Amino acid sequence: MTTPQGPVEGPDVPDGYDVPDGPLVGEGWLAARLGRPGLVVFDASVGAHRGAARRIPGARPFDLDGALSDHTAPAPHTMPGTADLTAALRGLGLHDTDTVVVYDGAGIHSSARAWWMLRAVGFDRAAVLDGGLPAWEAAGRAVESAAPAYGGPPGTFTARPRPGLLVDGDDIAAALADPAAAVLDARSRGRFAGTEPEPRPGLRAGHMPGARNLPFTELRRPDGRMRPVPELRAAFRAATGGAEPQRLRFSCGSGVTACVLALGATLAGHLDLAVYDGSWSEWGLPSELPVTTGPEPGAARRAGG
Repeated sequence: MTTPQGPVEGPDVPDGYDVPDGPLVGEGWLAARLGRPGLVVFDASVGAHRGAARRIPGARPFDLDGALSDHTAPAPHTMPGTADLTAALRGLGLHDTDTVVVYDGAGIHSSARAWWMLRAVGFDRAAVLDGGLPAWEAAGRAVESAAPAYGGPPGTFTARPRPGLLVDGDDIAAALADPAAAVLDARSRGRFAGTEPEPRPGLRAGHMPGARNLPFTELRRPDGRMRPVPELRAAFRAATGGAEPQRLRFSCGSGVTACVLALGATLAGHLDLAVYDGSWSEWGLPSELPVTTGPEPGAARRAGG
């Protein structure tokens, strides 16, 4: 494994240094650079936080409930086609030379999905704001009483797709049968076990046989920030039964919070990572795809320490 960098803090950096040192930055890093040419801040909030009239100054909408998902697909939050995604990002004024910081109103929730999508189209100059808007406000940073918006000129963003970062059900089925791979489900333990109802109607309860459960909330500290790297590594070791699989595949309800696992795994130093784009919204539909209920083997031991 590589040794990743944690969040970068503080304003004392050389002039012109505006490339994130890793996939996570602290509010101090962003505050020191906010307003610089070439720095783009995206608000990727979903659900109740989407379009809220409160934003980091100048933030633009990375609208996962809108143009940044493919609404012709059967599963919500499906990655748009390359042409549509390119048009949407150019419409938000994104240039290939820009640096991006993405956040959301829930802390670290849907912002990781935007970061992973940018990686999937070859844009690596992006990071997630650790703790999101709540951490920004808790630090006393300025906010604007306006919804995220952009009305400037179009950008020149060019997509360079990396197809292996977002995968389909066939890839997941292969990973479930591969002893060198692990499929981690980011949903709650109750949804994974089938004891809590699915929030989307028509889906079966339970999980993929052979999948392991690592709720995305367990990678965050109580204040909403990501856990330190040693704790992230320990969480992934526990979730995989102490193994070090070569490949990690992530699923959730609709491909959003699975990206929090991808973020945590990147910070922990894992390299061969992919997110199941359709996630349970696809696998859980009535079909011949196998589903089982109950906790995974060893879950009680892990929960009890």
